[in-house]
Amino acid sequence: MKSEAEIRQALVHFSRESVSRGLSNATAGNLSVRFGEGMLITPSGIAPDRMEEDQICEVAFDGSFKGNWKPSSEWALHAILYRNRPEAQGIVHAHPTYCVALSTLREAMPSFHYMVASFGGNEVPCAPYRTFGGQALAEAVAETMGTTYRACLMANHGMIALAGSLGSAFDLTEKLEVLARQYQLARTMGTVKKLTDEEMAEVHEAYKSYGYGKPGAVRG
Repeated sequence: MKSEAEIRQALVHFSRESVSRGLSNATAGNLSVRFGEGMLITPSGIAPDRMEEDQICEVAFDGSFKGNWKPSSEWALHAILYRNRPEAQGIVHAHPTYCVALSTLREAMPSFHYMVASFGGNEVPCAPYRTFGGQALAEAVAETMGTTYRACLMANHGMIALAGSLGSAFDLTEKLEVLARQYQLARTMGTVKKLTDEEMAEVHEAYKSYGYGKPGAVRG
């Protein structure tokens, strides 16, 4: 288990990586890690290149927080997912260009590629639009992700991913942005042929033994 200092360092690191890799810009997006009975989350309004480890906020799931720095305006979004999804240990909310573009269609990303299965279903759903920073948005995203999806698009906004670690949630974010770009490119070329439910069922089964983890574990 990582120490509080290591978690704070990781949150600053991945916040900076999200900008350098084009997943967010300026102060857009936010990251968190489950911590004790609450979470550690990036602060509000501080660009990652100026963010320091002592500015990471310790926040309870009711929104109360310790310290002098205000937590991200999307704290409720992270809190509801941690409450609903006990397996979630890290969350990344970002505004990657192609995910944002796709989110404006208010459509799910369909099974155009087998890697869509790594997000927990046969599509990557899109949560309905709600104003940023509010409980309504948190509830809409939580309902859309349910108990199985590991990521979703957020209409006219961005995307969010959860996983068993912050690093894995970041990996999912990068993967979703690549798939969003590929899907949009495919749509400019013609009608996209989707994998069938039967083909996706085979992919889900194959993922159970994929990778270097123990049998049945999917890192993403």
